[in-house]
Formats: sequence, C-alpha cells, structure tokens
Amino acid sequence: MSFNEIDRLLQEAVAAGDVAGVVALAANDAGTIYQGAFGRRNVAGEVPMSLDTVFRTASMTKAVTAVAAMQLVEQGRLSLDQPVGGVVPQLAAPRVLEGFDATGQPRLRPAKRPITLRHLLTHTSGFVYDFWNADLARFIAVAGLPSTLGGSLAALDAPLAFDPGERWEYGTSLDWAGRMVEAASGQTLDAFMQAHIFAPLGMTDTGYIPRPDQIARLADLHARQESGTLQPLALDAPGCPEYFPGGTGLFSTGPDYLMFLQMLLHGGSFRGATILQPQTVALMAQNHIGTLLVQPFRSQMPRVSKDVEFFPGMDKKWGLSFLINMTEAPTGRSAGSLAWGGLYNCYYWIDPTRRVTGLLMTQILPFADPAALRLAGAFETALYRSRAMPE
Repeated sequence: MSFNEIDRLLQEAVAAGDVAGVVALAANDAGTIYQGAFGRRNVAGEVPMSLDTVFRTASMTKAVTAVAAMQLVEQGRLSLDQPVGGVVPQLAAPRVLEGFDATGQPRLRPAKRPITLRHLLTHTSGFVYDFWNADLARFIAVAGLPSTLGGSLAALDAPLAFDPGERWEYGTSLDWAGRMVEAASGQTLDAFMQAHIFAPLGMTDTGYIPRPDQIARLADLHARQESGTLQPLALDAPGCPEYFPGGTGLFSTGPDYLMFLQMLLHGGSFRGATILQPQTVALMAQNHIGTLLVQPFRSQMPRVSKDVEFFPGMDKKWGLSFLINMTEAPTGRSAGSLAWGGLYNCYYWIDPTRRVTGLLMTQILPFADPAALRLAGAFETALYRSRAMPE
C-alpha cells in the first residue's frame, strides 16, 4: 500500500463525517515516514486541520508523567516500591471504599497495604475514574466531591476502589504520580516537564498552558450525536489549571508528540538529547501487573465514554504507563508493543519489534467512538502494509 492510499483513507473518513479533522503521523528508526492532516479544526468552520494544529491530549499526558517519574527514579529521588506516603503525605493512610450501608452512606476502611509508585504507574493502586466505576460515581454524589473529569484538586480526595496491588483498573493514579514528581523535584510538574523533557527534545508546542498562538491553532472538541453527526462543543479558552494533573491536561501537536514517541522508540535518546537510560525504557515496557489482566471499561457516563475494550479476546498487560498487547494485533502491531491514547479519541502505539511508532489525533467525545477507533485501526493496518515497513 502506498502513502497516497493512506491519504485517501483519511480523506474518506472526513468526507463520511467520521471525523471533523484528523492528524496522523508515523516514524521508524530513519525518522518520520508518514504525516498527514485532513478535514477542519471545527466541522462547522473553514479553518483546515494542519500539522501544527494543537490538540488536548488528555490521557496521552500519562506517558509523559511516567517518564518524568522515571527520571527521578534514575536519580534515586523516587523509588518504585517504597510507600509513597513518605513523599506525598496525603497518601500515607489510604482508605478503601467497601460499599454502602443501608442508609446509603459509604463504608470506608484502611487499605491493607501502602501504595507504591509502581502501583500508580500500573493502575493497580485502587484509584479509579467515576465515569468508569459505578461505586466511585455513587461516592462522589454522596460526598459532594467534584467529578474526576473536572481537573479539580479536590477530586483527588476520593478513596480507593480496592486494595493496592489486588487488581487493575484505570484511573487517577498518574495524577498522584505527578504530585510525587513535584514533591521530589521541588518544581511544578509543568516546569519539570518543560526543563527535562520538552526543551531537550525540541517539543516547543507542548505544555499545560497554551500560548496565544497555540490557542489560535487549537482544534475544537466535538460530540458525536445519536444521528452519527458531529456537533462542536463550546469550551472556555484554556487558562491556568488549578493544579497540573499528571494524568491529563497537556496540549500538544502531532509532530511534537511524535518526537516524544520516537525518544521512547530509540531507547530514551533522540535528537541529541538523553531523556532516559535504555534500561529504564526497557523496564517501562515490561509487564508490571503479573497475572492480572487489563479489564474492559464499563461506562457510567455514555456522553464521556463508550464501553472500552481494545483488541477484544486478547490478553493485555500494563507496563509503567503503557498498555501491552501480548500477541500480535490484527493491525500488524507486534506482540509486546506499547500503546495508549486520550479521552478525545487520540491514539498512539510504539512497536519496538518492527521499529515503528505512530499516532492518530482527533477531538471527539465520547471516548472509544466507533468511527474514530475504526479509523485508527485502519490507519495502523495500512501503515503496516505499506512499502515503508520491513517484513
């Protein structure tokens, strides 16, 4: 398959209304092998999508936070397996939500063991998201806490849904990992990332607080309607957040984020900058949840997310912030590849065996939008079938 055919694939998705606009990129050891931008930043507007369009990356922030944390592990300022309460006192005595009593009040008990940074980076800490966990959604309603969606620091006061290490469930763990980076470094998470990741890699369009020129290039968020059409969502202009959450909140462009992915593909070094040591990147790519499995997500807020299961029927593990497919994926992605994405239907993968990394970026709710997922899978499949890929 030629790259002209990949262009056509993405153009047809825009024409069909599957996406308002899309940016897709891929790279191998030699550098960028594909980049394309199609459609519009707003389905109701005229401004075309471009490679320098700025996206809300949402949970694509998590991998960046994990890299920041692992930089501090390399320096001996953080440890993967020491209790985190010594770094972040709020986590010194975690509580577990056991359920609700006959009057509807939550039943809380002390956790059986302390939380570690490894628990946080692997989503085995017990911290979950209310839009995928019914018990936490109920607790938030009873306790009057803000949703984990809102970016409020008070949302981190939610209890654990299970004892650390006892199961895998996706959630706010990386927000706490970000707080650990701040405590151990003495810098805000934004400043730490800028100094130790973004500036060395030349990621000039990535950060928590977009500049005016970046706001002018920001893609608008869209909501999928029952009819299948996309409706722009009115959002306030980005401002200074209440805190810098390690699990979400970064703004970036496709080329910027591809540089971050290439750094990981190259074992921690890229463009003359060493961000992590090769053995650290290799450690991050290993299964860190043992016999536990990544479980499907069951949506509690259909406008925010569909039910989610990537590669149904395939065993999936979790590294230090990455999904790991244990067998070859139908797209051609090798077993042992790393991947994840963001709430607004942005997706990336890193294939260390075939030596390729790629990402596809849109701005659509709900997460796991079927049309966006089909497009991401079709793009990945087409790339693996292209002449640029070795057998």
